[in-house]
Amino acid sequence: MKTPPDETQPARIARILADRIISGAITPGTRLRQEHVAAEFGASHVPVREAFRHLESQGLAESLPRRGVRVTDFDMAELREVAEMRASLESLALRHAAPNMTRDILDEAEEVTRHGDRADNVRDWEAANRHFHRLILSPCRMPRLLRSIEDLQTASARFLFAAWRQDWEARTDHDHRAILDALRKRQTDLACATLARHVGWIGKRKAPAKSGEFRMVYGISG
Repeated sequence: MKTPPDETQPARIARILADRIISGAITPGTRLRQEHVAAEFGASHVPVREAFRHLESQGLAESLPRRGVRVTDFDMAELREVAEMRASLESLALRHAAPNMTRDILDEAEEVTRHGDRADNVRDWEAANRHFHRLILSPCRMPRLLRSIEDLQTASARFLFAAWRQDWEARTDHDHRAILDALRKRQTDLACATLARHVGWIGKRKAPAKSGEFRMVYGISG
């Protein structure tokens, strides 16, 4: 993963830990020990505590009295909440982004979608999917809204990895292409409605009988 420019030490620690949590390398319930993280990253406890707070804001960790910080569990109720919030906020961002959309942005988003179609693992697909959403939403020029969406996408990615870690298969994202087609035709209402359905439909699905059955209900939405 490429390091973002001007990334602070707390942001770097949080990003790397978040990637491990999302991918399942750090499992739910695991305690995040401040001294161990500080030693690994050659940091003092101050930036580590700041990184932990960012993980908490993303819903990836929680601080418990006298028990320190632990990786959170997740369930279908949380997935539905995240999906509904993403549907609302991303369609809002796209509505504000549409007037600033350029042909170059749309062309790049189309190429990113093709890259995602060719991905041979869930990590590469998720990276392409996240890139697509960032490209079409960033022109809204609303940084606070975009930060909130980024946190929700991080939470979504965690469910996606749980669903497809073992059963990945290549897939074609027709929704992305429909969104791009609507944006090219300046059909903003259609683009926003398609995006809202794209990221929100999972919240309307029936909960699986077992926690390991997310793959049966997750589909292509992302």
